[in-house]
Amino acid sequence: MIDIWRVGIVPEPIEKALNPEGLDKKSRVIWLPDQGPFRYIADPFGLAHDGLFTVLVEFYDHRVGRGEIHYYSYDVAWRLKERGVALRQDFHLSYPQVIRQGEDIFMLPEAYQSGRLTLYQAVDFPRTWRPVAVLMEEPAVDATVVRHQDRWWMFHALHGQDGRDLRELHVAFADDLTGPWRGHAANPVRTGRESSRPGGSPIMHNGQLYLPAQDCVAGYGSALHLLRIDELSPDAFSASIVRRLSPEGWLHGYRDGLHTLSDGGAVTLIDVKRNERPRMRHVIKMRKWLRRQLNRMRPGKPVSEAPSG
Repeated sequence: MIDIWRVGIVPEPIEKALNPEGLDKKSRVIWLPDQGPFRYIADPFGLAHDGLFTVLVEFYDHRVGRGEIHYYSYDVAWRLKERGVALRQDFHLSYPQVIRQGEDIFMLPEAYQSGRLTLYQAVDFPRTWRPVAVLMEEPAVDATVVRHQDRWWMFHALHGQDGRDLRELHVAFADDLTGPWRGHAANPVRTGRESSRPGGSPIMHNGQLYLPAQDCVAGYGSALHLLRIDELSPDAFSASIVRRLSPEGWLHGYRDGLHTLSDGGAVTLIDVKRNERPRMRHVIKMRKWLRRQLNRMRPGKPVSEAPSG
């Protein structure tokens, strides 16, 4: 079985996800292009810049087994004007949270195989990026940052044995985006597969902070929960589930997962999943196994196989 994801732009603000009726599934969703056999795009984050709305995504080909960050830029009529590669490395990349700070645009992609969390700044948005700071010397997964209460806060998981990235939520904080970052005194602040792995943009609504978190009880990225952050300080944390978002009803055939909800200003970005059982799946698994063996023979080289971010 392999995952195939599709990315959609919902023409409603993200705050509507908190309403009892939620986002309108009957609204005209702009679906990003289908990637063809064995490939998908997921983990959307986006912003409006220079007259275009640009979506940054993870691009993944199951036959290659390594994610890249691609971009899709749309005009005001939602016509696709440009697409391309934003960032490619020799290790897996995913979950490209985009952050605007004044005139600067930053991206914080997951790169846990590198063993660190690196912040990039746009040189020529969205085509060219340069690393500007290492925020963490740990294999952070789906790191999500937000400015709140005069600090920067980071919600993230950590790669590890027995699905650690699906069942532990960690928090860090800093005075500046570039750090230094310090871990929360109570890490992991939340445990369990129900709502521990971040799944998109933090939402600030009526003075209250909310965090999308993946529901992985039935499987990786099967749905989302919205966590209300009830207490957040360097020494204390508490949160409550206030809403569950399921993949059903968004796109025909894609009812097996929903694991990103991100803020695009006047629009909201989502991804939905279908599970496939392709004829070549055994060949794909063998190729990945061979790649892992070759990487293990080369000390210092990251393993290229990875799940979606």
